[in-house]
Amino acid sequence: MSDCCTDSCGCGKVINAPVVTPVIGSKRVEPGKYKGSAAKVFFSPIIDAEHLIKLYNLVNSEIYGKVAIKLHTGEKHGPNILPRDLVQALQATIPNSNIVETNTLYEGDRYTTESHRETIKVNGWTFCPVDIMDEDGFVNLPVNGGFHLKEVAMGKNIVNYDSMLVLTHFKGHAMGGFGGSMKNIAIGCASGQVGKRQVHGIEGEPPADWNAWPAKEKLMELMADSAKATIDHFGKRITYINVMRNMSVDCDCAGVAAAKPTIADIGILASTDLLAIDQACVDLVYS
Repeated sequence: MSDCCTDSCGCGKVINAPVVTPVIGSKRVEPGKYKGSAAKVFFSPIIDAEHLIKLYNLVNSEIYGKVAIKLHTGEKHGPNILPRDLVQALQATIPNSNIVETNTLYEGDRYTTESHRETIKVNGWTFCPVDIMDEDGFVNLPVNGGFHLKEVAMGKNIVNYDSMLVLTHFKGHAMGGFGGSMKNIAIGCASGQVGKRQVHGIEGEPPADWNAWPAKEKLMELMADSAKATIDHFGKRITYINVMRNMSVDCDCAGVAAAKPTIADIGILASTDLLAIDQACVDLVYS
């Protein structure tokens, strides 16, 4: 497990991880007192296009070629999804880029490619192409040294990209506890009808009540396997941004049924280390 430290994006404010949090695995890194390397997480308390772009430019040194922007585009009229103008401003600065998504395992507004494309239009993701990566099937990516899986069925088109920006709305999640960068790629890149069954540990038809789906430690380990497959595929050519605004306890999968946020907006974080950025976000929520 990587330790994480927080750094400033130049906006004049630095947030340090709290001394104590109830999250297992969290460890405060004291500057000058830690031997070895520590991943950097850049932070801005200001949530706007200018600071989003500035943060991206701090973590994009390995990004090149055709760039996939992995985004959770949300169910129809989702109240908490990322502002379209924010994402549009960033995407306009990334040459040869577009949004990527996959269909869902549950029967919602993104269950089929046809309904998914309609939902994309309704939610305003019309300023650039949106590639539903499993529209034409899936491709198996290997999981090296995973907990349970040897390979994961990802949306077939993932292999058409040189690099990936994981642009995540950090929020709660009914089964995962929270939805950060790992959830965004672990479930979000897996194909709707094959890969997502693997990641959720479901054989055959999923139970109508999602409360009956495998969860807790088993789900965490399966998501880690899937995320590792995507990260190993891109190598250094993957980077992460988490936007901490409108943080409901519910995922954007809940759409208009999502609970209203009960925590103030915190800011934007960016890192080249998935574990560090998600841990920093959890630390900031608890602090």
